[in-house]
Amino acid sequence: MSIFEIIMLVCFGAAWPFSIYKSYKSKSTNGKSAFFLFIILIGYVAGILNKIFYNFDNVVYLYALNLIMVALDLFLYMRNQRLKSKD
Repeated sequence: MSIFEIIMLVCFGAAWPFSIYKSYKSKSTNGKSAFFLFIILIGYVAGILNKIFYNFDNVVYLYALNLIMVALDLFLYMRNQRLKSKD
């Protein structure tokens, strides 16, 4: 288990709750990119697969938590896009 990997995931993960809250409250897609969020999702999936196949340790749970938060932000992006198109 690498302390630097843990720090990276905690730092990245700390930003997602704010992004999710902003997406939920604003009901806007301004400043967001579905493509960017999808790329981040792929990165977290790759991190999880690496942990599962090559070096399993408890850090996999940080990857999973971040993956869930990014997926939620992507879901909110799609919801907000739908709300925007109804206007």
